[in-house]
Parts: sequence; C-alpha cells; structure tokens
Amino acid sequence: KPGVNSMRKKARDALPGSSWSPLELNPNLPPERADIVVVGGGVMGWSVAYWLKQKERIPGGLKVVVVEKDPMYSQASTVLSAGGIRQQFSLPENIHLSLASADFMRNINEHLDVLNEEPVDLQFNQSGYLFLASEKVAHIMEENYSTQRQAGAKVSLLSPAQLKDRFPWINTDDVALASYGLENEGWFDPWTLLNAFRRKAMSMGVIQCCGEVTDFKYTVNVMTNLAGDHVDFRRIKSVRVQMPNSLEYQPVECAIVVNAAGAFSGKVAGMLGIGSGPKDSLAGIALPVEPRKRFIYVVHCPDGPGLDTPFLIDYSGVYFRREGLGGNYIAGASPEEAEEPDVSNLEVDHQFFEEKIWPSMAHRVPAFEKLKVTSAWAGFYDYNTFDQNGIIGMHPLINNMYFATGFSGHGLQHSPAVGRAVAELILDGNFKTLDLSRLGFGRILAQEPMMERNIV
Repeated sequence: KPGVNSMRKKARDALPGSSWSPLELNPNLPPERADIVVVGGGVMGWSVAYWLKQKERIPGGLKVVVVEKDPMYSQASTVLSAGGIRQQFSLPENIHLSLASADFMRNINEHLDVLNEEPVDLQFNQSGYLFLASEKVAHIMEENYSTQRQAGAKVSLLSPAQLKDRFPWINTDDVALASYGLENEGWFDPWTLLNAFRRKAMSMGVIQCCGEVTDFKYTVNVMTNLAGDHVDFRRIKSVRVQMPNSLEYQPVECAIVVNAAGAFSGKVAGMLGIGSGPKDSLAGIALPVEPRKRFIYVVHCPDGPGLDTPFLIDYSGVYFRREGLGGNYIAGASPEEAEEPDVSNLEVDHQFFEEKIWPSMAHRVPAFEKLKVTSAWAGFYDYNTFDQNGIIGMHPLINNMYFATGFSGHGLQHSPAVGRAVAELILDGNFKTLDLSRLGFGRILAQEPMMERNIV
C-alpha cells in the first residue's frame, strides 16, 4: 500500500462525484425524526444499516440514519486495517462469524449489487492464514484446530517437515506445529467493502449524515431492586448531532440507537452515564472499549517469498503478508500492554519496526534480512480491554441502545455477520442465524471474559 494519503485519495475517488467533500455528501441537517440512528459510519455501522433495510417487513417502513463524524475516513479503522479474514479462532462464535462473513463476501454481488452501478470487486486474495506455534503452545494449536474443524472451517495442521516442504523459504528450526487455512481466508480491500455496504444501504433509503453525536436526551425510570437499591433505567429520546465545522446542531428523535462508533464507542456510551455510577453497581460498569493505536509498515524485498506468501502469524506476535505483485509486503505486531503508544495522534513509530518487528521477520524468513521500509501508517483498534472480543447487544440499564463494537481488530472481517445479528436483535427480538448471546454485555457484568487462546 502506498500509504495513508493515497488511501484517503482512493476513498474519495471511490465515492460518486470527482470533487467529493463532506458538505457535498451532506449539505443539510439530519432529519428531525428517525426510527433508528446508527452512530458510526464505518463498515460495521453501514452493515447494520444495510441489514436493517434488508430485513424490514414493509419496504421503506424503517427510517434509518447513519451518523459519521469523519466523512473523509482519515482516521477510520476500516480503511486503515490490514484487510484480512480468517476462520482460525479458538471461540466458536468468532469462527462462525468469519464463516458467515466469508460466505457473504464470496457472493457479495447477490447482496450489495446496485442497479446501473459497477459490480463489487473486493480484490480478494485467497492465500490463507498461516499460524506458527512453538513447542510451548503447540497443544493449544491442536485444540483450536479441533474446535475450528468442528465448526466447519477448512484448516490443516502441518509438521515442521510439511511446513518446510510447502513453504521452503520459512525457517522452521524453532517451529513445533503450524496451522494453515485452506479456504475462505486471505485479504481484501477494506474500502471496497465499506463503500459497497454504504452504496447499497443508501440505495435502499438509508440517510447518511456527516456530523458528530455529542449528547443524548433520555428519560429516567427509577426502580428498586431486591436489595433495596435504587436503579436508574434510561431510554433514549433523541440524539444530538453536531454539524462539522459549525456550531449548528440537530436533535434527532428516535426509537433505537446502535452504537457502532468503533474505537470511540466507549465515549459515546459514557454520554449516557454508562460507567459513571458507583463502582459496585451496574451503572458503574463502563463499556470497556477504547482506541488503541496499531502500526502497519510497507516493506520492499525483491528476494522475498513472493506470490507464495500467505498471511503469516508468527508465534512472536509479528505478522506479514504479500502486498501486490512487486515484491512488497505489509507487516505489524501488537505492542506489549506497558508499551501501548499514544492515541492522541496517528503518527508512526518507526523504531517499533526496527526493534520489535524486523528481527522476527528476518529470523523467520532469512530473505527479509535485506528489506526497505517504503511507507507506513497507523490506525485505531476498537479495543475491548476486558477480553478483546466483540460486544453485541443491549446494555441492561438502557433499553434502546444496541452495541456492535469492541472487536479489537476483528471487526472488518466479521462486519457482514455482525450487522445481520444486530438487525435480528432489533427486528426479531433475538438472534436467528447465529447464537451470539455469549458476546453480550452480560459477560462483563458477570466478570466472565471470553478470551481467545493463542490467537492474535
């Protein structure tokens, strides 16, 4: 990838009109009333909006508004991601989400085709994910493999000898076992998926609004629990939308709000008092989602592994994959908790590559000893500090806000299936296609994290 600036240009050029700007996208205030307001116009928000319109019982019966504060997508997690999809998780819910999303993407034009528009081309590279395990964690990889196969994922385990035979450019000296995805894994263009959801949803009547949600108006119903404590139950009446570069704002009356604000969804929830109550109460438990900055580096290595390169996840935590056909690769890794970078900006730490990533790359692939960093960018994860997995469903104290957030880097690949799941919750009252009830807010209240095992 040529870097953030060209990605932003790509985003602009992909939209209708050659001189796209926020004002041209949304010259007017949002409507005064809507049935559902989706906060966040990334791929998750637009997926929810699409599925709501797809599943509405009366065509045109639902008035859905999507509010996005960054219409240029300059800091959007979607377009700044590595664009991967895989089935290699340890939790059945995540495996099923990926399988369903892969099926959606495989048949994307059956879902997101728009009359008189060009077909959607995700530029999917089905090269598979390759996970490497040390002797210490090989048994966990075997257990994950069993879970993945039971869920229907096509995955193969490779011994060091089999790994060397399949990928002769890999140093296997300290590898005990490898896991390779055979189908429905690889990478695709994130912006194309986002814009395809957006384009289709708008063709179905979804209203796009460029602005920032800055407040809510709500009613409070005070009840007493069995212990005699007073509990405040809240219901949102309207959403305040601040217009870009203006003091002007518009309150939008609505029946339901979907919090798909990604890395900033915790801040949005806080506007409703979530987390501001006594620490030992329901109201004192915050939505545990915050922005975490991640770096992606583009490197050039003419003698690298080439077309045969999968999306490789080393047991050190370093990952890399091929990018295009010209000897380019992208690479990254998550920092240690104590080394999390500053999130007040999207500046790239190049020393992080030199110290934390390059040594592992060169150890695993000797050809990478000679490479050159050509560009880099940073993006935000909607990081769930509780267990790094998605939060889907309602908060127990707010009966008309639904969450679709906290995926900690997995949101892009799961967005088609999560959007459908949220639409089912809203329109049907429960999950119909996939049972994702364990990913609800209840696990946070019960302090029962759902952690992935030996999976990045």
